[in-house]
Amino acid sequence: MAPVTVIYVLMILSFFQHKTLFSTSLASGQPDVGDAVQLHNILWLTKHESRVILSWNNNLTKEETDMYTVKYILSYKFFNTTHEKKERLQEKKKIIHLELHSGFNAKVKTQLLAKETEDVIKESDWTEFTYEAPPVYIQNLSCIIYNISFFNCTWHIKAEAPEYIQVFFSYRHVGKDFECQQYIKNTREKNIGCHMKEIYFQPSRKISLNITVRDMRNNSRELSYYKAFIPQTIEKLNPPVNVSVSLENRSIKIHWKPPPTIGSASSKCFFYQVKITDHKVVDVTAETYEYPFHKPANKCAAQVRAKKEVCIRNKIWSEWSEPVFIYDEKTLDITLFLSLTMFCSMIFLGVLLICACRRYKCLEVIIMPVPYPSDNIRTWLAADDIHHQIQMAVQLEMDSEITLGIPAENGDENIQQQRCQKETGLENL
Repeated sequence: MAPVTVIYVLMILSFFQHKTLFSTSLASGQPDVGDAVQLHNILWLTKHESRVILSWNNNLTKEETDMYTVKYILSYKFFNTTHEKKERLQEKKKIIHLELHSGFNAKVKTQLLAKETEDVIKESDWTEFTYEAPPVYIQNLSCIIYNISFFNCTWHIKAEAPEYIQVFFSYRHVGKDFECQQYIKNTREKNIGCHMKEIYFQPSRKISLNITVRDMRNNSRELSYYKAFIPQTIEKLNPPVNVSVSLENRSIKIHWKPPPTIGSASSKCFFYQVKITDHKVVDVTAETYEYPFHKPANKCAAQVRAKKEVCIRNKIWSEWSEPVFIYDEKTLDITLFLSLTMFCSMIFLGVLLICACRRYKCLEVIIMPVPYPSDNIRTWLAADDIHHQIQMAVQLEMDSEITLGIPAENGDENIQQQRCQKETGLENL
């Protein structure tokens, strides 16, 4: 209570001192506040779960606030960051969301402006303030919504975090609290992410994350970190659908339709990029892109991806669509002509062949059964076979007689006799 009492005493003293000097200035006909007491501010902070409220006060009198426009310049920067936020306010307080930051440095100064011209008449010096929050054990929090109803959040646990802590995740949306469905764990069995599915979002209502770090030794000490965002700002769209290509007047026209989304599906909300083989990526706002054939390649592919940028700003691009292949006009025309010609020729020849077969009964001839041989043919074949066997027997007999040998003096007579026998035998047949 002692520091608070001192602060209020100083405020009261400075108020009366400034009031006296200001009254003297008015009595002397010099309304310029530049000669008045030096302006200064007093800052204090109020904690409220996921945020802190930084408040301040000054030593201005009612006459000064009525005569001039009073504004405040607030500048603050979170620890371990380089970005400094600067705002001009008329209220004497600012709500600062800590999220995953462990504190910040802030400074405030007061400005008196002329009501007619908004010119700065006088301003105070900076009053600085530093706030150190409880330790933060997680970093690099990243969340994404995909496939309309899937929700993923991941984070890293700092190296200096105690070994006995565990991280738990939940979020609040449309007045309801949702616990994590499935945790993603690291090798030390620490929760480093959460996967949820079949989640339905109202695009205009914020999602408020609650990440709690719990001391598992006594299950009592907890540190909570909060972050809120609009669902559409973290939605990763699916690739555009129904991507197609048409050829018109020596140019290619690529057409597509926007992907499904949790927010507005109006065509003006989407922003696209078109990628064609060996060409630069092109930004497109419509659902079509015309690509002229200056030096067409024999074959190239076109792909499209999307994000939201007009209705609501989203930095997450969808994946590229499946490639649609493009052929140059000359090659395409020749290929199409040859294909059509071959197809028509095959149809014509097929019809002609069918007509000829019907006219000349080709099919009947082809499928006609082979007739069984008649009795005469069988008799002739059998006789021919017997005759062939007799000839073979006679030949073998002659060969055997020659092998046995014949006397020289009776050789001619015996040969003549054998010839006669053979001829007689053939005649008998």
